[in-house]
Amino acid sequence: MDIPDSSRRPDVTTVEIVGGAEAPRIGLHSPDHRWVDIFTEHRARIRKALAGQRIEIEHIGSTSVPGLAAKPIVDIVVVVDDITAEEDYLDPLIATGYDLRVREPGHRLVRTPTRDVHVHLYERGAPAIDAYLLLRDRLRTDAGDRALYESTKRALLSKPWVDMNDYADAKTDVIVAIKERARAERNE
Repeated sequence: MDIPDSSRRPDVTTVEIVGGAEAPRIGLHSPDHRWVDIFTEHRARIRKALAGQRIEIEHIGSTSVPGLAAKPIVDIVVVVDDITAEEDYLDPLIATGYDLRVREPGHRLVRTPTRDVHVHLYERGAPAIDAYLLLRDRLRTDAGDRALYESTKRALLSKPWVDMNDYADAKTDVIVAIKERARAERNE
């Protein structure tokens, strides 16, 4: 991360989930080429809303991996300079039609009212950004890990979940193992 500026505000210290816990409502869908088009449309929308700011925008998650079944939710990561300067990015995104879902230390999440696009916001240099890209790139290039990840998701989605976050947490061990293989390969 960049060296902290003493004039910056402190970040939030608690987790706020607007609207409370949500049970998963959708299963996996076959890969859909339209997910890339949806990402492209929202990337343009985000760039327009945050015009003049130094940002980076990446398509992440299962919908960013060709050939991978996914919940039809396009995940996007947006990198901003200062996560505490919400007026610079959060207000413009909400004004363009996204809803705030999560505010937590180092991370904000906005989404479309139809919940089919999730925009994750992180400060430049946040470790989560590299972790998302590492997993995405590994799944794009390694058929074995892609198949493992998909079979894990299918098995987990066959169970009832009270909260979407519990489903996401249940994938952690497999995701960690895939990222470890990707890091090992990167370091070879």
